[in-house]
Amino acid sequence: MGLLKNIINLAVKTAVESLNQKEEDRPVRSAAAPEEPEPENVPVEIVDWYGYFNDILVTDFPQYSISINVPVTDLVGFVADEFQLYKKRPLQTYKAEWGAPYSFVLYQDQKPVGVVMLGSGHCHSQNVKYLIARMYAKKLGIPYIGFYTQYPNERSYVINRISELMKV
Repeated sequence: MGLLKNIINLAVKTAVESLNQKEEDRPVRSAAAPEEPEPENVPVEIVDWYGYFNDILVTDFPQYSISINVPVTDLVGFVADEFQLYKKRPLQTYKAEWGAPYSFVLYQDQKPVGVVMLGSGHCHSQNVKYLIARMYAKKLGIPYIGFYTQYPNERSYVINRISELMKV
C-alpha cells in the first residue's frame, strides 16, 4: 500500500511541476508534415468557415441576398410535421424549432431559394437536427446544399456545387 501511495504522490508532484513550468521552458512538439501538399488555391487551415463561405456567396452569387445562421422557424414558422428521418423508424412528428439553424439562406426577391449548411462528421445524413432542417427545406421546395468542414472545400468545388444545385 505504501508503494502505491508513493507512486501516486510522485505522479501528482510531476503533474504539478509540469503545470508550473514557464511556457517557454515547456517542450515543443511539432506535427508531422502532411504526406501531400495542400492545393495552392485553398487556405491551409480555414478556421472561419462562415467567413470563407460568405465570401464565396457574396462574390460569386451576387444575384442572391444572403442571411447567416437562420433558424428553421424563420422560413416555415412554428410548425410540426410528420417525417420519416430514419429508414428503421416510422413516421414521427418533428417541430421546426428542433432543426439546426441554416448556415446560409439564399434569397431572391425576398423569397428563400436555397440553403447552404455547414457541418462535420456525418451530420447531414445522421444528426436529427440537420435531418429536420433538410426536410423543412425540402417541404419549401428549396435546395439544401450541405458541406462538410473536415474537407478542403476548394473554392471551385463550392462554386460548382452551389451552381449545379441552384441551377445557375
